Amino acid sequence: MLFSPRKVTAIKKEKIIIEDEVEEIFERVVTPYGNGGKIDSQKKYIGRKVFVIVLKQ
Repeated sequence: MLFSPRKVTAIKKEKIIIEDEVEEIFERVVTPYGNGGKIDSQKKYIGRKVFVIVLKQ
């Protein structure tokens, strides 16, 4: 499977309005995985489109 590169833009210092139907909102901690990080979720969400929001500490 080949993935084409695409531009990813981060939203900073703006309010977020979600107009799509939301199935669930949950909180997780990013854990180390190789040279990056990962977020665990339930198996039922494999292949689903998700948004990750990183909070300031």
